Amino acid sequence: MHSSIAPFRKWLPICTVLAAGVLVALAPFRAAHATEAHLLIEADTGKVLEAENATFPWYPASVTKLMTAYVTLTAVKHKRLTLDTLLAVSPTAAAQSPSKMGFRPGTQVTVDNALKMMMVKSANDMAVVLAEGVGGSIDGFSAEMNAAAQRLGMTQSSYVNPNGLPADGQISSARDMAILARAFIHDLPEYEYFVHIPSIRYGRRVTHNFNKLIGRFPGADGFKTGFICASGYNLVASATQNGKRLIAVVLGASSGTMRAVRAAQMLERGFANNSLSWLRPALGTVDRLAPIAATPPNLRDEMCGPKRRHPASDEDNDVVANTSATSAAMMSFFATGAQPPTLRPVDMIAASPAPSDPVIVYTGPTRSGAAIAAAAEADAARDAPPKSKKPGKTARDKPAPKADAKEKSNNRVSVTINPKATPKPTSKSTKPPVDSKPAAGPSAKPKTAEGKSKP
Repeated sequence: MHSSIAPFRKWLPICTVLAAGVLVALAPFRAAHATEAHLLIEADTGKVLEAENATFPWYPASVTKLMTAYVTLTAVKHKRLTLDTLLAVSPTAAAQSPSKMGFRPGTQVTVDNALKMMMVKSANDMAVVLAEGVGGSIDGFSAEMNAAAQRLGMTQSSYVNPNGLPADGQISSARDMAILARAFIHDLPEYEYFVHIPSIRYGRRVTHNFNKLIGRFPGADGFKTGFICASGYNLVASATQNGKRLIAVVLGASSGTMRAVRAAQMLERGFANNSLSWLRPALGTVDRLAPIAATPPNLRDEMCGPKRRHPASDEDNDVVANTSATSAAMMSFFATGAQPPTLRPVDMIAASPAPSDPVIVYTGPTRSGAAIAAAAEADAARDAPPKSKKPGKTARDKPAPKADAKEKSNNRVSVTINPKATPKPTSKSTKPPVDSKPAAGPSAKPKTAEGKSKP
């Protein structure tokens, strides 16, 4: 038996090298037909654990807002402004496409609340509010974003707006987004709270984080999602287990659920103790991945073409197999802090998120205590649609009866004769019968505008 194993051991290193060579040789071929990009790294060391099309240029969509938050919070850290600084919604911000908060021009919001709305709801208008507040204009802020990208070694990234709405010059890659996520963790640890808020409440509206890993995958603690038709569904996610933190990047997934499932699968493999991991070729660190010179893939037909069953957006509610058993298992885990249940990633993402209290966001200056609740109620009242009055049942709301066709335009009163009453009076009679009823005429009470129901 030992004699049969010996030759295998002799050739195993050579086979491993050959396999690695084949993977490297096939990389350009795979990249040329990229429909998804995946990357998994260690947050502390930057070591690459998995990579596929990781250096292929991609439209970042709303994961752009991770750089917007990084630049804004760096400005806060350097005391250029504070989290309590009030910023006004400009006409440019108000005109942004959804997803957005929809505030009117002139509305004021703090940097703190704008960041929360941008990171959880992915509000495009709040990204512009922050950009104009920090950089003076969209162009000025974009210049700061590009300077930060260059400083961090994000050689494949360029920015022309702060929210990731479609623009030819808005480009990044899975490699660069992983570098940015590492920088956020290491440079701004005191502000990491903004990247893993489970949900927010504005007025009476509750919005859950579009990152489906939060509250579902054990240890999930960030970062940001994104979607435009050209890019597909993107996700930068992180999770920590047993003191080890990993960052997963998925670009170009087919739905919001699938980007979360892909990330969960990578994170699960990364946290597992795989005894055969030494067989995989070393991929180095994320900053050493070689960029690919190519045009970003345009996935518009796949994402938003006529074959799509429902309109695509970052607020994707597609679920794969949501069951009460799955949800109950996840709730039990998060409630007790016990070991995570043995669920497949697809079941984790399909489960309901762990219960949590939404973070209240509001307009106006910073408040505390009961004043926060009062501000939330004021916002709710301001945004409430006007109540329409139901038609009343009073006599004045009833339509007036039409005048008799034989009525003449003189001052005579027309009458309706009861056929069972006494015989018709002679032509000389001028008084109506006793049981006659006067019809609506000039003497009837006129119908007022108040009687009309609102449309």
